[in-house]
Amino acid sequence: MNSTRAILSRPNFQRFLAARLISNFGNGMGTIALAFGILHMRGGSATELGVVVASTTVAFLVLSPFGGVIADRYGRIKMAAITDTWGGLILLVQAIWFTTGHVPLWVLLVAQINFGAAWAIFWPALTGVVPVLVEEEQLMSANALTQMTSNLMLILGTSVGGWIIATKGSSIALIIDSCTFIIAGMIVLTMRHLTIAPAATENTMIDDLLHGWKVFLSFRWIVIIVIGFSSVIMCWAAVDSVLGPLLSIQKFHGASSWATIVAAEFVGYLAGSTIALKLRPKYPMRFLLLGTYAICGYLIALATSNSVWVIAIFAFAFGVNFDLWGAIWNTALQREVPKESLSRVSSFDGMGSLLMRPIGVALAAPLANSIGLSHTFLLLAGVSAFVVTAMLAFPAVWKMEFSEDS
Repeated sequence: MNSTRAILSRPNFQRFLAARLISNFGNGMGTIALAFGILHMRGGSATELGVVVASTTVAFLVLSPFGGVIADRYGRIKMAAITDTWGGLILLVQAIWFTTGHVPLWVLLVAQINFGAAWAIFWPALTGVVPVLVEEEQLMSANALTQMTSNLMLILGTSVGGWIIATKGSSIALIIDSCTFIIAGMIVLTMRHLTIAPAATENTMIDDLLHGWKVFLSFRWIVIIVIGFSSVIMCWAAVDSVLGPLLSIQKFHGASSWATIVAAEFVGYLAGSTIALKLRPKYPMRFLLLGTYAICGYLIALATSNSVWVIAIFAFAFGVNFDLWGAIWNTALQREVPKESLSRVSSFDGMGSLLMRPIGVALAAPLANSIGLSHTFLLLAGVSAFVVTAMLAFPAVWKMEFSEDS
């Protein structure tokens, strides 16, 4: 508790936390607002939703390797602020277009591809922010505290977003979401002096990229988990972006039902980050992967249950594990990877982890149309179980420990 108070007493961490709170309030409503905005608009379909969401990830994957180089070269906090603001402006244009009742596919693709490009720089830049705000021994607590408070806003944003979508329409929720990105980016920009760009060198961007790749490959446990987790993310993204909202429309009460399930998942995030404040597992990757079997229960519940609340319980359990991944994984990277290469390694982490995401999102609707929603959920559960088991079979993952105690 004293450590928590010490972290919260730091003015720069307070500003960073405020920015994450505002941004995550928008994130809480943004995903479901986009999904139901497309599904409910004239000519909208689950297939179109899948293509649009997949385009964001494709843009991220293409530019992600260079995102880490850009963050390391030009200042991580400055680049996080700029890309947060740029992403918000792009989403604001898209949100305003939604007020017309129909958004052409090309507009959706341009907006989402631009957002994916901004995200490719923001993700690795953000990983390098917390280490300059707190002491090394405070990293785990700072990461967990950031996620815990941010998750409160995710829950609030999802609850408010579900009500706004049901009563006012998706466009209002999307406008609010975009504005939170802009505000958060402006707050973070006030701290840009904390991560000054390094002195100019003769190295080209390709040189820096190759160096980051070599550092990434040198950590066997990182490589194995990034490759394997890509398939888990593929299964989760198919549900989160397409199949979940589709199930809620066909079987339950639309946006309000899906908002309840997503909110339960976010409550799980909150529980996970609360646990992470004190948790120090001896074998962190083993601990996280054993907990990842929770996604299988969640997918089976989606396939078989007729109760939103039963599904919500399994979503909560999945959320606990998912959030623990965020706190413990980020701490592992921040502690084990050389600081000068952190954003570059994080960019390869992000690229690899999300490599299969667009495939899951794009194939979700066609697969559900072909074999049915229930069988699709069961298939995804089987894939997840197989991949998690395979990752656990590697000694480099099973026996991974932090190089020194927290």
